[in-house]
Amino acid sequence: MTITMKAALTGALMFGAASAGAQEFFVGEAGPNRGARGESLKFFAEQVEEKSGGEMSLDIQWGGALFKAGAALSGIADGVADMGTIIAVYFPQEMAPYRIADMPLESSDAWVGMKATDEIMRNNEQIAEQLAAQNLVYLGTFTTSAVHIGCKDAAIRTVEDIEGLKIRGVGAYGDTFGDFGANLVPMSIYDAYQGLDTGLLDCSQTYSYATAALKQQEVIDSYTLLNWGQTGALGVFMNKQAFDRLDEEKQQILLDAGASMSDELGRLITADNEAAIETMREAGVEIIELPDEERAKLVEAGQKYIDEWVEQVSGMGLDGAAILEEYKALLAKYTEERDTQGYPWEREQG
Repeated sequence: MTITMKAALTGALMFGAASAGAQEFFVGEAGPNRGARGESLKFFAEQVEEKSGGEMSLDIQWGGALFKAGAALSGIADGVADMGTIIAVYFPQEMAPYRIADMPLESSDAWVGMKATDEIMRNNEQIAEQLAAQNLVYLGTFTTSAVHIGCKDAAIRTVEDIEGLKIRGVGAYGDTFGDFGANLVPMSIYDAYQGLDTGLLDCSQTYSYATAALKQQEVIDSYTLLNWGQTGALGVFMNKQAFDRLDEEKQQILLDAGASMSDELGRLITADNEAAIETMREAGVEIIELPDEERAKLVEAGQKYIDEWVEQVSGMGLDGAAILEEYKALLAKYTEERDTQGYPWEREQG
């Protein structure tokens, strides 16, 4: 029996066993069951159970128990899990359309970015078809929030300050740091504390809540707010065969629960980011806001990576330019909604 056949049989057995009573879906998650993303995934599970009246439930396997992040796409597509989190950076070709949310588009607001990403992922037919060809259905999205940079014995006040620094950089953001003369050091965010502490790194691309969670305020003395963009191409996907076996009502419950994650994670991560900045200030870290004219240089330099994304997606048979324009329009739409109505959780508070 082939690996694919075994995986398909495993998925069918999991689904069938759950069908005797409440349908239980196995969920693969590489991250821990804590923090803003973990809490948002728990919220998703609660919404599924509540909206279905207990007819559906999720069994989340945390910490890569079912598969590690680099095996998530095949794990879900082959039925090792019914659904799970996919991080697009690990699948640059297969998840290329989703990676629009990783581009440096000057959208640094977590809620705005997630709402725009969620809408285009669930409504764009080209993207849905590309996912379906991989036996995947999109359910909901996360974000790491705005990309910033923390440094030890250095400070980035202008783009010229980047030259010669040893920087942990990721994706288009890291590539752009390299274009400004940084020496890029391949390292995970989880190892950056040691890298900064030992001098292997001068600076690390990071996110406010993650900096505080990983206690990096202990090993940095400056933190530059770039307000340049975010890394938002990570979310929950479902095995399409498992999804198609559900009736329309249950499918809609999963889709609605997935859509609700944007508001919940937006609330959680916005609060966590604000608290993290205060934690850094209290630890004596200098908080620097990159001047607009310097940010404009980053934006200009990062444009070539957006152009490369358009070319890549167009080479897959999709209209990359049209997807980019649709996404930009959605960012503008939700920015206006935030500015005129406030965040959803603020509206609820009156």
